[in-house]
Amino acid sequence: MSMRCTSCKTGQMEESKTTYFAQLKNCYVIIENVPCMKCSQCGETVFKNSIAEKIDDILDDLEKIVSKISIIDYSKVA
Repeated sequence: MSMRCTSCKTGQMEESKTTYFAQLKNCYVIIENVPCMKCSQCGETVFKNSIAEKIDDILDDLEKIVSKISIIDYSKVA
């Protein structure tokens, strides 16, 4: 089941991993190895709902305990 990219309309979305960057009130967060669908043409990334919800949970937890910069591996916290 192949899905066409909604951004560039020409590339195909393929399973991949990406690095997610977020800026919270008091820190920057980098989450490595996040599962995603990535366009073979333009590189646009899309997350499944379950992955996006987990990212939100991770960010909520981190915002309470970290300051400045945090780099974590998705596969170790998911």
